[in-house]
Amino acid sequence: MPKNESQFAILESSTPWNPFDRRLTSIEPWNFQILTALMSLITTLSIVENFIVILVTFKFKQLRQPLNYIIVNLSVADFLVSVIGGSVSIATNSQGYFFLGSWACVLEGFAVTFFGIVALWSLTILAFERYVVICKPLGNLRLRGKHSAIGILFVWIFSFIWTIPPIMGWSSYTTSKIGTTCEPNWYSGKLSDQTYIITFLTTCFIFPLMVIFISYGKLMRKLRKVSDTQGRLGSTRKPEKEVTRMVIIMIIAFLICWSPYAAFSILVTARPTIDLDPRLSAIPAFFAKTASMYNPVIYVFMNKQFRRCLLQMFHCNSKEPKESNNNPTSERVGISRDHQGGEMLAIAAHITTSNTTNRKTEEEQSSCNSFAQLPISDNKVCPM
Repeated sequence: MPKNESQFAILESSTPWNPFDRRLTSIEPWNFQILTALMSLITTLSIVENFIVILVTFKFKQLRQPLNYIIVNLSVADFLVSVIGGSVSIATNSQGYFFLGSWACVLEGFAVTFFGIVALWSLTILAFERYVVICKPLGNLRLRGKHSAIGILFVWIFSFIWTIPPIMGWSSYTTSKIGTTCEPNWYSGKLSDQTYIITFLTTCFIFPLMVIFISYGKLMRKLRKVSDTQGRLGSTRKPEKEVTRMVIIMIIAFLICWSPYAAFSILVTARPTIDLDPRLSAIPAFFAKTASMYNPVIYVFMNKQFRRCLLQMFHCNSKEPKESNNNPTSERVGISRDHQGGEMLAIAAHITTSNTTNRKTEEEQSSCNSFAQLPISDNKVCPM
């Protein structure tokens, strides 16, 4: 038996490794267990956070504003990245190799790349929209639903154009060095594959990053100028600080998530024969996948209006009975008008109750306004 086992080990080491058949023997199983636990945590948080964003926006009509459509589009992309890419990555890391087959590799590589670019370009459209609305280079242009629809349509079509070529024959989707995740073929030394990678990185990473930096750079200069020229500095410094904090966190998260992966892709494309440890090669890809977990926190949960609507959604059932109790009071007030002695007292009580209710309703509606601070409807905050 020892002799047969040694012969089998020699035969296995001499056979080219196939990531669809077996685990990479040079990596201990505990490494894959750690990756499985990390991907489970990231995927769970991303799915929950993005689902909450979609649900709250769907329930509260006040949040269904043109700017929030772009935020929801970002959440949908991050949600799908986690559902498809995250679940596949958890399954493959739990086994240590891509046991699902080549078709699942192409599916994961395409889905993660496609939805990832949709998310990146959604952030770019959001940054450009803030620059247009606040800096007003196009005059008093107001963001409308058709503008958001055009931007979202552009994002999905543009992303599809640059992720379908590997399936059609221009480059390909293949497993990474560690063998448990799939991505564009950075390691090919062919000229056709390298031209795709260079074009892909330019249009889907470098260009959106430039748009984000330029848009928010001009935005910050505009806010600083307004703060210096206006007399009431107290009212302008606070929004400026809030925007500054949000921009800094956004840029840091963006660079942390995507710069290592982009730098690794450029390095491998330039030197396909470079010898890197498979575990080291897997780190940039996992960093990029954490972007779907950070985006809801940065773009939505840092907004006070959304947080208030989120709290109201969880307390909505407890508020509805209180609002419904006002109707019987009004009916009783109408009936009490037949009694001359209590007529004035009833009217006074009715006016006081109505004014209090109206003030509460207005406060709730204004607290659930969107980023754009657009006019809101007269509907109740808690949907029926």
